[in-house]
Amino acid sequence: MTDARRKPYGVKGAPYGFLLPATILFVLFFALPIGYAIWLSLHKVRVKGLGLGAGARKEVWAGLGNYTDALTDSELVDGALRVAGYGAIVVPVMLGLALLFALMLDAEKVRLAPFTRLAIFLPYAIPGVVAALLWGFLYLPDVSPFYFVLGKLGLPQPDLLDGGPLYIALSNIAVWGGTGFNMIVIYTSLQAIPAEVLEAARLDGATPLQTALRIKIPMVAPSLVLTFFFSIIATLQVFSEPTTLKPLTNSVSTTWSPLMKVYRDAFNTGDIYAAAAEAVIIAAVTLVLSFGFLRAANSRTKQEEAR
Repeated sequence: MTDARRKPYGVKGAPYGFLLPATILFVLFFALPIGYAIWLSLHKVRVKGLGLGAGARKEVWAGLGNYTDALTDSELVDGALRVAGYGAIVVPVMLGLALLFALMLDAEKVRLAPFTRLAIFLPYAIPGVVAALLWGFLYLPDVSPFYFVLGKLGLPQPDLLDGGPLYIALSNIAVWGGTGFNMIVIYTSLQAIPAEVLEAARLDGATPLQTALRIKIPMVAPSLVLTFFFSIIATLQVFSEPTTLKPLTNSVSTTWSPLMKVYRDAFNTGDIYAAAAEAVIIAAVTLVLSFGFLRAANSRTKQEEAR
């Protein structure tokens, strides 16, 4: 090989040059904040006397003390249980509706498909805070047109912002906003199914329902796994909806969800060390659940391929 065939040094380093901006942004806005949060979670403030004067407040090493306090904190545990109940409603309903809408739009004879896709997807484009405000006023008995109509008809007027119905109210906001995104993901996978497969099913006498259950749904299983994965992460990080509805009802506390407790501890009570430990725990739980679910899904996929 002659020296003329050798790539110039600038050409060899070009890939690293293209990666450099993304790497810098990753380090500055992702790696460093995570490292700083972990560092804060391992420290605490020691106060001497009344906490006045120079040296009265000193940052000291706390080890795993903040983590122990967080895991034994009843407010954090109760918030996690509330989010679990919230997720038990949101995830199956949202994915079920997304799959149903995608299958309906993928049917042979469907009218106004582009408009319908846009109408279903449009709520996803609305920011979560705005959506929560809109639904919050629709839930208020004094200003909601639904309560006015129910009153005129002599029907019961349930308070959706109090007690158990609060879960339904919050879940409705999440389902209304997230179904469109999941529907688009599943619908795109349905469009990628080979036409000859569907034609073979029709020639075999399969009905549209049989085609959907035995061909379409199994073939879009990876998309269902992906949407389920995203939905679980979004459920664990619920914050906007309960925070926005909190001024409208006394049923939503400042620690309704784990992230709300992190926010309260960090910015209301000023204990950023405890908040950092709680945030790290939430991130670790999200990572473990996500990794475990993806590993189980991949294992099942390999078993089916082996058959």
